[in-house]
Amino acid sequence: MAVCPHEWLLYCRPGFEKDLSAELSDKAARMGQAGYPVAAPGSGHVRFVLDPATPANDVHRGLPLEALVFARQSLVAFPPLEDLPRDDRLTAIVELVVASGWSFESVWQETPDTNEEKALAGLMKALRKPLESTLKKRGALRRKAGGRRLHLFWTAGDRVQLAMSFPGNRAEHLGGIWRLKFPREAPSRSTLKLEEAWHVFVPRDAWPARLNDAMQAADLGAAPGGWTYQLVRQGMYVYAIDNGPMDATLMATGQVEHLREDAFVWEPPMRLDWLVCDIVDKPMRVIDMVERWLIQKWCREAIFNLKLPMKKRWEEVARCLTRLDDSLQRAGVRARIRARHLYHDREEVTVHVYLQD
Repeated sequence: MAVCPHEWLLYCRPGFEKDLSAELSDKAARMGQAGYPVAAPGSGHVRFVLDPATPANDVHRGLPLEALVFARQSLVAFPPLEDLPRDDRLTAIVELVVASGWSFESVWQETPDTNEEKALAGLMKALRKPLESTLKKRGALRRKAGGRRLHLFWTAGDRVQLAMSFPGNRAEHLGGIWRLKFPREAPSRSTLKLEEAWHVFVPRDAWPARLNDAMQAADLGAAPGGWTYQLVRQGMYVYAIDNGPMDATLMATGQVEHLREDAFVWEPPMRLDWLVCDIVDKPMRVIDMVERWLIQKWCREAIFNLKLPMKKRWEEVARCLTRLDDSLQRAGVRARIRARHLYHDREEVTVHVYLQD
């Protein structure tokens, strides 16, 4: 009989393990799933250990990656293999794979997003060919296996955790990280936040319909224009609301109307397609502003950032999202709300709201 995984392995930004742990504990408890997080500060991952009688697949499916805020990747996992002999790391790995009964179409070797673990790149490269060859011979690595993927998560040269991911409930980039190239002509590096948000929240095949040159947008707190740049690149006409100066090259496009007004009180002249906002202010004040836009239906979609406190970040995010959801429901506004701590975010989370009407 195959052994069953009882751990849920999730990657996050180093330094946010406590926040992810709080989120997992809260959401698992609401599902009635008993378990506890294990995480070291700065490690870039959290292990959520379940009762031995509870398969990890249950909580993994019940709380999909897209429903999580602080997670970059979500995997079903076994406890780590530790103290692997330096002269034979493969045997224990292959034996556990065979005992699990797992089959998969690809193998990814990963490390946490920390400088220490990046030194393991040479080891992973050396193991790749012999590992894949052995797994093919044992029938675990094969062409048709439902798109499943084996993950080897290395945290030391003698310590690795075996995990599995499934199509539709995983990140499709190594480490769960969108590594985007900074466009040299963009006014600020914040531009990558909005680009990544679109990749995360808007399906790629929906981009032509939801990001195009027939659209109009508002960028609240726009200066110097990092987010406006992305809107202009999609061909949109942009109302840039900020008392500060805008980038001259952006203004020369003729696609930007710069209004030196208070972003918290400005109202659009018509219904717009997009509202974006990266204002540095208290999270609930930003919620108040965005809530007004959405209830009035001044936009069809919104992406905005919530700047987080240093402590109890998950509690603040949950409070803001609950408030927004409750307000929209009371107003009879149907919307899909998602939030994610993006790779290009720091002390903030990015929220996306898509109106269904």
